[in-house]
Amino acid sequence: MTLIKRLTRSDSVREGLCWLGAQFIRLVWATGYWQVEGGQIPAAFWRDDKPFILAFWHGRIMMMPYCWRRDKAINMLISQHKDGQFIARTVAHFGIDTVAGSSSKGGSAALRSMLRSLKQGQSVGITPDGPRGPRMRASDGIVHVARLSGVPVIPCGFSAKRRKLLGSWDRFTVAFPFSRGIFVWGEPVRVPSDATPEQLEEARLAIESGLTAVTQAADRAMGHAPVEPADP
Repeated sequence: MTLIKRLTRSDSVREGLCWLGAQFIRLVWATGYWQVEGGQIPAAFWRDDKPFILAFWHGRIMMMPYCWRRDKAINMLISQHKDGQFIARTVAHFGIDTVAGSSSKGGSAALRSMLRSLKQGQSVGITPDGPRGPRMRASDGIVHVARLSGVPVIPCGFSAKRRKLLGSWDRFTVAFPFSRGIFVWGEPVRVPSDATPEQLEEARLAIESGLTAVTQAADRAMGHAPVEPADP
């Protein structure tokens, strides 16, 4: 076992790395010039204290804590994989609670926890292509959450002028300090409680296409060629 692997097995080391990650995200936000498109869409829900399901691709997790109003509660679905737990500890520094599980497991404890949060008026955040892809392809888990809760899904994407796309399966986007950046929100997608299998698939595709549209619009606004979804 390498020294790095031994060190990262330590809880104190992992917590320190998560703290450093959170400070880097804060630095990127504080030194950047950020704009929002479609911000009136979530603002209407926040104003009326109505919960919704925030959807964003796994590769755009980094700046998502700053798309959210700090006075509104949200619970993010995070995988139980070690990478997911690293993300959970990092976003905890922004006051975001997490639910461990996978959006692809419709009958899991995570699903029940998310439904309970939504019924209590708290929003939830889901990466429908997580935790392992394929990239920018929505699993049906998010559709089941929307159907059972009666709460709409609202897509959001971000990009930055100065960034690095990692070679990971999700093409994870690392934004750099002193950069322009943008958040783009899309229209809500609602799923009827009595939806047929065909309607559920239509809703899944609507979420997938809407989420890809806002993410690619953010990339174009920052002068980048859009990241393309993986082959289904």
